[in-house]
Amino acid sequence: MFNEKNILITGGTGSFGKKYTELLLKKYKPNKIIIYSRDELKQYEMAQVFDDECMRYFIGDVRDEKRLLKAMRGVDFVIHAAALKHVPIAEYNPMECIKTNIMGAQNVIDAALEAHVQKVIALSTDKAANPVNLYGATKLASDKLFVAANNLTGDSETKFSVVRYGNVIGSRGSVVPFFQKLIHDGVKELPITDERMTRFLITLEDGVEFVLKNFERMQGGEIFVPKIPSMKITELAHAVAPDLPHKIIGIRPGEKLHEIMCPSDDSHLTLEFHDHYVIKPTIQFTQRSDFSKNAIGEVGESVSQGFEYNSGNNTEWLTCEALLEKIKLTDSH
Repeated sequence: MFNEKNILITGGTGSFGKKYTELLLKKYKPNKIIIYSRDELKQYEMAQVFDDECMRYFIGDVRDEKRLLKAMRGVDFVIHAAALKHVPIAEYNPMECIKTNIMGAQNVIDAALEAHVQKVIALSTDKAANPVNLYGATKLASDKLFVAANNLTGDSETKFSVVRYGNVIGSRGSVVPFFQKLIHDGVKELPITDERMTRFLITLEDGVEFVLKNFERMQGGEIFVPKIPSMKITELAHAVAPDLPHKIIGIRPGEKLHEIMCPSDDSHLTLEFHDHYVIKPTIQFTQRSDFSKNAIGEVGESVSQGFEYNSGNNTEWLTCEALLEKIKLTDSH
């Protein structure tokens, strides 16, 4: 569906944007891939790797709606990946996080509507489910904006959906490269916040493939959540450094024991499909109301009342061997 199409990625110089670009170029023949971001050095470095004829590099900030609108003219699909994501930095700079993650989200919505973009998918995070930190709260607000945007379309056929997932193996700021750096620096023990802590883990490639697939599935208004394995942090630490002891340092501000992707409070809205969940909108749309069958014919069923999809009650767990294989595959790319 991306052949001869124009695709814009906000925050496109990040880990996700680069992998998304790589897979688009490998699997499709897009007319244009527009990388929209504010860091000229990262754009320059990315252009050395991805210099295909269809590539366009557009300096701009999601806080700037006029610039976004110029970038979106003639665009068919938008992936909104731009965000301020560092939890402690967001706590210290709350308004900056709000400007980018909430106001920037609204700017993306307004520009997409005005430019008559066909489909928009916004990337979310497990931290948006029952948020306990400012970053999670801003992403929850962003999710709500993108879902509600489907009621603003008027004569535009633009559709908006959200994709939510957890820790990406190998992405900047995630736990695996953090531990790897500590090991490289010669630490004598690995810091563990709590022995009970668990996390969802997904490879960058699987995350990108999930987003690609949801452009086909989406009707507008869904929050898509992939079924992915969990792992205890102690097991993860043992996998990457079997000989290093652990030091318990306590849970950091804004951190949870277990990641939540489908909260129990949303169980009455949650549908289970064969490889993912869908959280239906809390509001009614004039155009559509049945999300149990998606745009490619897959059928989902309602989960039981009180169901919660979190990394502690998951039925699928990652072994040390499987994690090391995924890290190896990630590093080889």
